[in-house]
Amino acid sequence: MSQDIVVRAAEPSDIPRLTEVLNQPQAVWGTLQTPFTSFDANHVLLVGEVKGVVAGSIGLHREVPHRRSHVAGLGMAVHDDYAGRGVGGAMMQAVIDLAERWWNVRRIELNVYADNARAIALYERFGFEREGLLRAYAWRDGRYVDSLAMARLRLQPQPEPVP
Repeated sequence: MSQDIVVRAAEPSDIPRLTEVLNQPQAVWGTLQTPFTSFDANHVLLVGEVKGVVAGSIGLHREVPHRRSHVAGLGMAVHDDYAGRGVGGAMMQAVIDLAERWWNVRRIELNVYADNARAIALYERFGFEREGLLRAYAWRDGRYVDSLAMARLRLQPQPEPVP
């Protein structure tokens, strides 16, 4: 072994470089890695950048229990200055692609405040359907507010895309 190679425990400061290593095209193609790999196989956190500035984030969490391993939960946020500029849609497209093409997720779930019309419209544009109203679901700004339970279902396998 070369004297130039050192093997050591990973440290938090290594995360940016390790993330780059795990997401190289050859690592995705030639190993069991999936796109957007991080350090927990059942969680991913993506960011949307506009001209190098982080404008939003989206997280996907796959359920671990056996009977719900086909399910993932979704949460996202977009900076006020970038709302309505396509950041949410771009992040949503990326996370749905990851969930359905690489993780084989068949159901993506989310909750959204019932009065958040902009977010609801985005979710519906991506195939999410309203499943129920959750009354007094969360405490916000001094009062309880309602939330909508929404989900996107893909019960039948999709054909392989042609490269």
